[in-house]
Amino acid sequence: MTFSQPPTNQPSSTGLDKKTSAILAYALGWLTGIIFLFVGKNDPDVKFHASQSIVFFGAVAVLNIVLSVVGSLLGALGIIFSLVGLVVGVFAVVVWIMAMVQANKTGGVRMALPIVGKFTAPYADRLANAVK
Repeated sequence: MTFSQPPTNQPSSTGLDKKTSAILAYALGWLTGIIFLFVGKNDPDVKFHASQSIVFFGAVAVLNIVLSVVGSLLGALGIIFSLVGLVVGVFAVVVWIMAMVQANKTGGVRMALPIVGKFTAPYADRLANAVK
């Protein structure tokens, strides 16, 4: 009698396999995070990646808006805020690439973002569990 093992990359509720869904949850930052939070709601790993994308990239977007507003109000000192915004943007791009590479490498299995995962993972868990 032979036993067949299920494929490791089974299709998720999105119709895509888990790895593709996890990568796409990061593709456009918080926007695709919101989409995959609701579309992939039957797969806890996809929901986690989507939630993590929303938490991290949403926080980066809010921080950049705050830096822009405060920088524009301060005149010449606003250059410092613009430089900080640039550093935050570069950091976000590095984390974005790392997140998609890690999602690809792990096959879409739940994993915290490198560097910032210990800060975002608890919030991502709460957000993922809130969507049924």
